[in-house]
Amino acid sequence: MFTLAEVASLNDIQPTYRILKPWWDVFMDYLAVVMLMVAIFAGTMQLTKDQVVCLPVLQSTVNSKTQPSTSGKADFTTVGTTTGQGEAASTRTVSFGSAPTVTPDVPLSRATSPQYQPTESGQELKEERKDSSGRKTNLDFQQYVFINQMCYHLALPWYSKYFPYLVLIHTIILIVSSNFWFKYPKTCSKIEHFVSILGKCFESPWTTKALSETACEDSEENKQRLTGAQSLPKYVSTSSDEGSPSASTPMITKSGFKFSADKPMIEVPSVTILDKKDGEQAKALFEKVRKFRAHVEDSDLIYKLYVGQTIIKTFKFIFILCYTANFVNTISFEHICNPKVEHLIGYTQFECTHNMAYMLKKLLISYISLICVYGFICLYTLFWLFRIPLKEYSFEKVREESSFSDIPDVKNDFAFLLHMVDQYDQLYSKRFGVFLSEVSENKLREISLNHEWTFEKLRQHVSRNAQDKQELHLFMLSGVPDAVFDLTDLDVLKLELIPEAKIPAKISQMTNLQELHLCHCPAKVEQTAFSFLRDHLRCLYVKFTDVAEIPAWVYLLKNLRELYLIGNLNSENNKMIGLESLRELRHLKILHVKSNLTKIPPNITDVAPHLTKLVIHNDGTKLLVLNSLKKMMNVAELELQNCELERIPHAIFSLSNLQELDLKSNSIRTIEEIISFQHLKRLTCLKLWHNKIVNIPSSITHVKNLESLYLSNNKLESLPAAVFSLQKLRCLDVSYNSIAVIPMEISLLQNLQHFHITGNKVEVLPKQLFKCVKLRTLSLGQNCITSIPDKVGQLLQLTHLELKGNCIDRLPATLGQCQLLRKGGLVVEDHLFDTLPSEVKEVLNQDTSIPFANGI
Repeated sequence: MFTLAEVASLNDIQPTYRILKPWWDVFMDYLAVVMLMVAIFAGTMQLTKDQVVCLPVLQSTVNSKTQPSTSGKADFTTVGTTTGQGEAASTRTVSFGSAPTVTPDVPLSRATSPQYQPTESGQELKEERKDSSGRKTNLDFQQYVFINQMCYHLALPWYSKYFPYLVLIHTIILIVSSNFWFKYPKTCSKIEHFVSILGKCFESPWTTKALSETACEDSEENKQRLTGAQSLPKYVSTSSDEGSPSASTPMITKSGFKFSADKPMIEVPSVTILDKKDGEQAKALFEKVRKFRAHVEDSDLIYKLYVGQTIIKTFKFIFILCYTANFVNTISFEHICNPKVEHLIGYTQFECTHNMAYMLKKLLISYISLICVYGFICLYTLFWLFRIPLKEYSFEKVREESSFSDIPDVKNDFAFLLHMVDQYDQLYSKRFGVFLSEVSENKLREISLNHEWTFEKLRQHVSRNAQDKQELHLFMLSGVPDAVFDLTDLDVLKLELIPEAKIPAKISQMTNLQELHLCHCPAKVEQTAFSFLRDHLRCLYVKFTDVAEIPAWVYLLKNLRELYLIGNLNSENNKMIGLESLRELRHLKILHVKSNLTKIPPNITDVAPHLTKLVIHNDGTKLLVLNSLKKMMNVAELELQNCELERIPHAIFSLSNLQELDLKSNSIRTIEEIISFQHLKRLTCLKLWHNKIVNIPSSITHVKNLESLYLSNNKLESLPAAVFSLQKLRCLDVSYNSIAVIPMEISLLQNLQHFHITGNKVEVLPKQLFKCVKLRTLSLGQNCITSIPDKVGQLLQLTHLELKGNCIDRLPATLGQCQLLRKGGLVVEDHLFDTLPSEVKEVLNQDTSIPFANGI
């Protein structure tokens, strides 16, 4: 036999699961325990005291009721009774002995006992018989035990014999049905995870802080719930709608107080920052809640299983009630038994009594009462399950009572679990909702961020860039620390991969800020901050993956001078970029677009009147339509790089104010159109490098104002004489081609200062080259040159000479006459430098400040 504790263990669940047990489940659990006790009590009584006592029904009993018996045939004796009547009865049992069961009408002592003889005491015996009552049955003790057991199984109703076991089985089934959803593997893991997260959310210091701030913002209702402080300061929330920039008050340090909601008092921290450990735990909770929601909202298995087990319990209640109620009247104290064992006993009918009948009937009525109460609770549970849609849960009340208006509604199993928790305590779901709010998460990130990135730490990250400006680069943070805006002397601010960047009104303190970089950082600005940026910002870099990342306020910065847009902009999304808004950029001078355009957006002409530089860097996408360029009349610098152009676009020839043209990294093979450049009177710089140009047409002579010509990384094999007719040419770069000869006409370029012919096939340097006395840079590396003429000493202004990668045996000593040349500007192999005379080495090793000190 098992104990009550062993059976009750079926009803045990983890203590933390109690928050998912509404009052009806708890009440049904207690009812199940009471029913278990009824079953065990009834079973114990049945095993220890349950028995049936039977006596035979004699044929002459009817007559004996009207006429007292005068013979021993009809006398009852107490021999066979199990109830016994003291010592006298026992004595009489022994004196009568046993009798054959086949002659019930003959006294047993007279028929078989040899000791029975009439004596002189017969008169006394007659008097004794006359005084005693009852009838003889002539049955011995073993026969009475036999018939009692026989009639226990034949005369008693089956329910009387198996009542304890039925109650036990039914109760176990009800207990299992009540807690099956806690044990089923596919639901147990979700419930365990939910309870674990819910407990951590409830106890998290961040939850307490968030609710305490909400309590401070509420008016009369929450004032009645604040205890322990007579007066509290008022606070203003820092949260605002994310869609529109608006001014907000910085967070104020809050005093400690206690928050009460019919629960034990919870102490609120007296400072706005959390411990680093608490902050990290809260961040982890936000991530856990996000993943758990995504996992649980996909199915409604927990809801269906709970409904299913409730329906099973309801049908079980109806079944038990229907068949149990019929057996109440069958339980009786007296029973008639016909065992059909006359050949063994001598009697055909017995009248029996069941000593447990009254107790059993009371237990059965009690059990029926309990099961009725249990059933009505099951019906109420079904009513609750179908009265409202439990697969949807709204945080509307929490949103109204708190500043977290963005808490989303949930569905399916997530919603059902929250409904169950509400039956335990609604404060749990309120605290849980804090971790579903993005506003709450952003507040936590902001507090943790400000705690980690102090003013001193930010000051250590400030550096000076190539323009000698103070620059701060913040990378992959959860937001922009408040202390950044205390760096009032900052010139350049770079924000990269900060998805929740917000620029507050404090940026107006940064009076030196003129350049801002937003790399994959769709920053939001408050109204005051926007006003400051609109009036003071001069240069803006925006790097993005999708056009939606470009903040709308970018197109409203009226004093912006330079705008750099770097991201994916194909022809289908041109309109999405909002270029029509560029008309507000009234002072924009430089527009740099690095993307994958197939045409120049027509709306770019909105900035044509004041735009002086346009740069388009494609990623290799062919730029097909350039008609919009014709309207860019004031553009002085134009760069079309990596646009897969095969010829020089005709639209360029209309740009009368163009001074510099850069067509780098295209697929240009011929430049016959260069004759049209004669109309571009102001063109001074032409960059056709990194293309596939084979030759230079003689019509290049018409571009008389050209000062810089870049033709490196092409397929040129020679330099035509027409190139050397460009008298104003100062820079000529023909590096990395296949040129074998430097024409003697190079001496005509008297203004040439920079000549680059690295990476070609030149073998001999003409003496005419050294007549270009204004040369400052001469790059001759990676050719086939065998010697350097002594006339190199005529280049008095030479500061950079590259000779590395040739076949030179020695360097001329006349290098010492190049007064501005120093060892740092001489690019040669070490062994060649060692061939110079010692006095030349000393000159080359001198400090560069000496010649300038001498007035050179």
